[in-house]
Amino acid sequence: MPTLEGPRQLERIRTVVVPDHDDLVVLLADRITDVIQRETAAKGRAVLGLATGSTPIGVYRELIRRHEAGSVDFSRVVTFNLDEYYPMAPDRPHSYRRYMFENLFDHVNIDPGNVHIPDGGVSRERLTEHCAAYERAIAEAGGIDFQLLGIGKSGHIGFNEPGSSSESRTRLVTLDTLTRKDAAADFFGEDNVPREAITMGVATILEAREIALIATGEHKAAIVRRAVEGEIEPDVAATFLQRHSNATVFLDLPAAGELTRVDTPWVLETVEWTPAMTERAVVWLAERAGKAILKLTARDYSEHHLSPLLARHGTPGPINGLTFTRLRDKIRGRRNLPTGKSVLVFSPHPDDDVISMGGVLRKLRENKNAIVVAYMTSGNIAVFDHDVERHLDFVARGAATMGLDPAAARRAYETAAISFERKAPGDVDLPAVQELKRFIRESEAIAALESVGIPRSVARFLNLPFYRTGEVRKRPIGEEDVAIVARLIEETHPDLVFVAGDLSDPHGTHRMCKAAVDQALARYAGPKPEVWLYRGAWQEWSLTEANVLVPLSQDELRAKVMAIFRHESQKDTAPFPGGHDDREFWQRVEARNLETAAHADRLGLPEYYAMEAYVVDRPATGTA
Repeated sequence: MPTLEGPRQLERIRTVVVPDHDDLVVLLADRITDVIQRETAAKGRAVLGLATGSTPIGVYRELIRRHEAGSVDFSRVVTFNLDEYYPMAPDRPHSYRRYMFENLFDHVNIDPGNVHIPDGGVSRERLTEHCAAYERAIAEAGGIDFQLLGIGKSGHIGFNEPGSSSESRTRLVTLDTLTRKDAAADFFGEDNVPREAITMGVATILEAREIALIATGEHKAAIVRRAVEGEIEPDVAATFLQRHSNATVFLDLPAAGELTRVDTPWVLETVEWTPAMTERAVVWLAERAGKAILKLTARDYSEHHLSPLLARHGTPGPINGLTFTRLRDKIRGRRNLPTGKSVLVFSPHPDDDVISMGGVLRKLRENKNAIVVAYMTSGNIAVFDHDVERHLDFVARGAATMGLDPAAARRAYETAAISFERKAPGDVDLPAVQELKRFIRESEAIAALESVGIPRSVARFLNLPFYRTGEVRKRPIGEEDVAIVARLIEETHPDLVFVAGDLSDPHGTHRMCKAAVDQALARYAGPKPEVWLYRGAWQEWSLTEANVLVPLSQDELRAKVMAIFRHESQKDTAPFPGGHDDREFWQRVEARNLETAAHADRLGLPEYYAMEAYVVDRPATGTA
């Protein structure tokens, strides 16, 4: 499996970087399988320390697949989980006990008596003894052979928050504000997130004979750099792993994005000066020097580790000019955008299209392209209960006017209202309520399309099955999901396909939707379309990552924002805002589009009011 090599002088712990999240899944599943087979052969059992959260789910699914194929046996595996929220009943949707059984234990031949998970339901009076008993159970099992870890944005491993001691053991902890914000989407609001948790301590974790920390996504890049390249400090518990003789950090490329060997490798060693590497280095230099690209001097290059690049060209002029031209050529106004093509837009949720590409959508429509917008999931879990009540109240009040049965409308309202009163955060809605929430999102999507001048007839609501759980947690992408996407591609024969490349959404829906599109395109027998990856809700492509920059005027950006406003259920306070950005989606989008243009301006490129950025993967055949 390919791994990203490079200079590692600044890395204080062994770190493996692979191109894609799926590569990590295979690596970790390989390692866990090897440990199980080796330890059960040697001593009759293997002891695993397991983690929860979104990151390990892919690993667990791969282990299930291997178990079903007969290549891994869990009958002599003993497990200890890192942590559990407190208080937390074992049958609640957010219980880590429930998570582990739903995502692994129910699907393999493990003895339930060999499963150990901190008890979130134990009384406070018994907590100290419960934690001590957990430690004893680990010792009696012979210690943990392999410990799987994730990393939180606060740098926690388990729930060892900033300030945790390297000598700490299993105990009750108070959750950091950052951790609770990060979990808010799971609990339908930060106020519903427990303030405490039971966790293995740092010392307990470090006693494992082998440790693997796994991180994926750009949103983990900053804390990963601190964990891997920073000094050991209690404020980032993951740095204590540097003391372990057999610990490895496994990263996908986005999570490794701020490591020096990935971000600025030229400061560590000689690099191959490809056009893309040169562009990255020159833009970095311009930012460091605070100058436009065409004003960079030989002294700027020599003072910032770029003398080898300067030596290749002799003087700054050719490097500056080539980089400036390369960036300028990425800018494509409406006249340089596709005309008369078949365009298929995949929107994971019903608002991602206008949030991320509302500007180019309007331009493509103006250029007489045939556009289809496919909303891949219903997005219904992101609708507040009070929005459903408001819509049902409207129908009940207007029933007679609309020729409906007022009594039936009132009964529907009352049934929903009673279900909301009885529902705890995270509980699954009644099937009828799930459908109503779906219809709310669909009507908003149509209104947003019309706001950017696109008729409602272009909308397709795929309602992919993987999303239809009624819960935050989703099923894996399956054949039925891919088949639905594939049929639409066959129907539309697209020349251009737009796909969300914004992969740090709170629960991985964007990543899963992209996987469905990738699989469907792989089996498509027609001419391969250009694939345009967009972002916007959580990140934006940088100028060096993007290869198409689409300028927006002040009026065009305002029209885009007004389209986002049509998604009223996501306005003011969205149920799943993601990250730690308190701004509304329209505010984030406005700021990012303005900053992309401002950054180009600072580099000396033509000045525009705002810009959208895209990564375009052109087909190798060139037939689209």
